[in-house]
Amino acid sequence: KKEAGTIVAVAAGNPDFSTLVAAVKAAGLVDTLNSAGPFTVFAPTNAAFAKLPAGTVESLLKPENKAKLTAILTYHVVAGKVTAADVVKLKSAETVNGKAVKITTGDRGVMVNDATVTATDIKASNGVIHVIDSVLIP
Repeated sequence: KKEAGTIVAVAAGNPDFSTLVAAVKAAGLVDTLNSAGPFTVFAPTNAAFAKLPAGTVESLLKPENKAKLTAILTYHVVAGKVTAADVVKLKSAETVNGKAVKITTGDRGVMVNDATVTATDIKASNGVIHVIDSVLIP
């Protein structure tokens, strides 16, 4: 069985994450997310990014908005490996951004702030990815 690649490699191998991967590259976070970690990433799909107001993504990918983009992306990353079984026990999680995300479990499943977790425990060599349906804005 092929070993999972890093979080970046796993995301890059999934067409649903092409916007996220482009954003990670634009923010200069590839090396960080390729490092030993481990990290837990709440990964918004392309559809999640598409829900943002028109032009938002294009604007964020511009070099002059790198700091803002970095702040948003690091708000999707938690230090350490937090599996779905761990997530459901949490009320919040401290992100690499320094701000915490709120975690709730209910009828709609697990929510991170206002985003619904749609897939969990996608393994990477340096952590785990959970898929979310909205972009988290700090």
